[in-house]
Amino acid sequence: MWRRVVLVVLLAGGVAGCSRGPRVQTAPDPMVLLTRARNEFRRGKFPQALLLFQRLTFELGGAQEHLAEVRYSMAECYFQTGDRVTAAHEFRRVADDFPESPYAPQALLRAGDANLRLWRRAELDPSYGEAALAIYQELVGRFPASDASARAGVHVRQLKEQLAEKSYKNGLFYLRRRAYDSAIIYFKDVIASYPETERVPLALQRLIDSYRAIGYKEELQETCAHLQRFYPQTPGLLESCPAGAP
Repeated sequence: MWRRVVLVVLLAGGVAGCSRGPRVQTAPDPMVLLTRARNEFRRGKFPQALLLFQRLTFELGGAQEHLAEVRYSMAECYFQTGDRVTAAHEFRRVADDFPESPYAPQALLRAGDANLRLWRRAELDPSYGEAALAIYQELVGRFPASDASARAGVHVRQLKEQLAEKSYKNGLFYLRRRAYDSAIIYFKDVIASYPETERVPLALQRLIDSYRAIGYKEELQETCAHLQRFYPQTPGLLESCPAGAP
């Protein structure tokens, strides 16, 4: 009889235990995660902050007001940890996905910065420099009144000078080797692509040298006329285009 009593008690305890069911772990509050991520970011712990921001892209969903901030901060974490390719891509996405957000102008600026940092071998491959220039120019066009636009304008002027210098040096390389057709292509690129840069008068002079060397009289005269009209103070102008000379 006592065994039945014990069994009943045990069964009752088991039923009671089962009725409580498994413990359900509640999901963390996204705002708590965001605060943690911000704190890690401010402390310079970018790998830890990145993990939290990545998690928040799922926790917040697509319509949350903080998502632009999260995505921008995530891109900044990539930049700060040295992954400039991913950073450029993520900054670009912020500007495209949240064009009305206050983060959009700054995201374009940082996308340009990331490409600029990737331009390590300017003398060989200008692609990252050209990409940075295009992004900065887009920023100036889309958000002209923003603080980011003012900073981008400085980069635009510097990059144009650098890219013009690169094309000019490439032209000189071919000119010295008497590969005049190739030299002409590069000098024309300086004049057409970067007309406001300091290298334009020099590119015109070297273009004149190239035309004179291969006997292109009509092109030489037109280029001299352009140089005399728009850059009359150019040093060596009389030597490049002597009066009455073809």
